[in-house]
Amino acid sequence: MIKRLLPILILLAVIVAAPLVLRRDTEVAQTAANADRLVILTPHNESIRREFGEAFARYWKEKTGDALFIDWRSPAGGGEIQRVLDSAFAAAEDLGKEGTEYDIFFGGGEHDFRKQDSLGRLAKLDVFDTHPEWFNDAVVPASFTGQTFYDPQHRWVGVCVSQFGILYNKDALEWIHQQPPTRWEDLTHAAYFGRLALADPTMSSSVMQSFEMMIQAQMQEVLHKKGDSPASRAEGWDRGMRLILNLGANARYFSDSSSKIPHDVALGDAAAGTAIDFYGRTMEETVAHAGTSRLKWIAPIGGTPVSVDPVAVFRGAPNAAIAQEFVSFCLSEEGQLLWNRKPGTQGGPESKPLRRLPVRRDLYTPDRLVDFTDPDAMPFERAGRFVYRPELTGAAFNALRFVIKAMCIASHDELTAAWKRRVVDGGEDPARLFDLSEVSYDKVMNEWVPLVKNGSKIEISRRSTDLGKHFKAQYEAILDGKEARP
Repeated sequence: MIKRLLPILILLAVIVAAPLVLRRDTEVAQTAANADRLVILTPHNESIRREFGEAFARYWKEKTGDALFIDWRSPAGGGEIQRVLDSAFAAAEDLGKEGTEYDIFFGGGEHDFRKQDSLGRLAKLDVFDTHPEWFNDAVVPASFTGQTFYDPQHRWVGVCVSQFGILYNKDALEWIHQQPPTRWEDLTHAAYFGRLALADPTMSSSVMQSFEMMIQAQMQEVLHKKGDSPASRAEGWDRGMRLILNLGANARYFSDSSSKIPHDVALGDAAAGTAIDFYGRTMEETVAHAGTSRLKWIAPIGGTPVSVDPVAVFRGAPNAAIAQEFVSFCLSEEGQLLWNRKPGTQGGPESKPLRRLPVRRDLYTPDRLVDFTDPDAMPFERAGRFVYRPELTGAAFNALRFVIKAMCIASHDELTAAWKRRVVDGGEDPARLFDLSEVSYDKVMNEWVPLVKNGSKIEISRRSTDLGKHFKAQYEAILDGKEARP
C-alpha cells in the first residue's frame, strides 16, 4: 500500500513546495533586476566570494544608497578561466563589441593576469591615480623577492600575498620514521613513496609557479657556488628537474584540485603534500584539539618567494565604474583587513576566517595584529633570502607545464613502478638511474619555449605525446633492467 501511495505523496509535496521555491527565485531575480550589477570571474573559494561580496555590497550601499548584486562566476582554475575568457572575447570580437559580460578578474596567479594583459583584455586601473600614496615600498611595493606586485602599466594589482609550501602530518611522519621536512629535497626520501600528495601543475598557475621555484632554487644554489655561466645554469636546471622527477616518483597522485591535498594529509592518507599557505593553515586549525594540531604547514628553505593574488578590470566592462571602485575597496584598509581578521572582530569576516594575508605592509602593526587570525605569519619579514630571477626560468613557465606532464604525469604508473623497484626496494642512486637529456636546459629553452609560444596546438600536442612516450619507454626499460645509463 505504501509503495503504491509513494508517487502520489511525492507529487503532492512538489505541488505544495513549488510556490515557495518559485517565490524565492522571483525575489532573487527582482533583487538582481533592481540593483546595480557586477560580474566577477574568480578562482577564489566560496568563503572569499561570500565575505567580499557582502562587504563590498554594504560599502556600495553606504556610499551610493544603491543596492548591488554581485554575480560570481567561478570556473575550476586558471586553465579553465583562460578557456572561458578566450571564448567570451572571441564571441565579442565576432559581434564587434569591445568587451564581454565580465567586469572583474579577481584572484589567481600573476602569470594569469600577465597573460590577459598581453592579449589586451585589461583596462587601466583608476586606483593608482586616486590613491598614489598606497604604492611605495612602505605600503604596496612594486616588487618583492623578485615577484612583481603590480603591473607597471597599472592594469592589475596584487591585493593579498601567499607562499607555497609543505603541509605534513606529524603522526604520519612518526609512522615512517622521518623528521619534519624543512626543504623540498626532504620529500624525495624513499620513506615518502606513495605517501606524498602533489597538485597537477597543468591545472593551476600557482602550482606551476611552485615547481618553477623549485628549479630556480637549485639553479641559484649552483650559480652561487660556481658563478653564473651556461654550464652552471644547465647543471642547476638538471638538479631542479631531477628534484621534480623524484617528487613525482614518490607521489601518491597529482591532484587536479589543490584543496584535496590538505584533506588527505589531515586524514593520514598522505604523510605530506604541497599546499598554499592559507589552505595549509586552515586545515591546521580545523583539526586542532586542545590548542595543538597534528598538522603543520611550513615554507621550505629556498624556492618560496612571496607572490600576490591580483585583481583587474576587464576592457569594455559593462559596469566599469563599479568595477574600479571594487579594486579600490580591495586595497583600502577595510578590504585589506578582511583577509586575515578573526571572525566577529570589527571589520572581520562574518563566519569563517579567510586565512589570507594583506598585501599592504603598513597594516602589519601591533594594534591590528592582535585581531589577525595569523598574527605570526609576517610574510615581509620571514620571506627568507630567496629572490626570484625571471631571466633564469621565466620564459620556460608555459613550456614546463608540458614537460612536467610528459615526464611525471602521463606515465606516472610506470615511473612509480620503476622508482619502487630500483630506488625504494633496490636502494639505487636515482641520479644514475634517469636520463633527463630530453628535458635539458638547452632543449627546453631553445626548442620547447618557441614551440609553446608560436607552434600550433596540433604540433604541441604531437611533441608532448612523443615526449611522454619517450619517458614511458625509459621507465619500462628501467623495470626490465635494460635502461641506458645517463
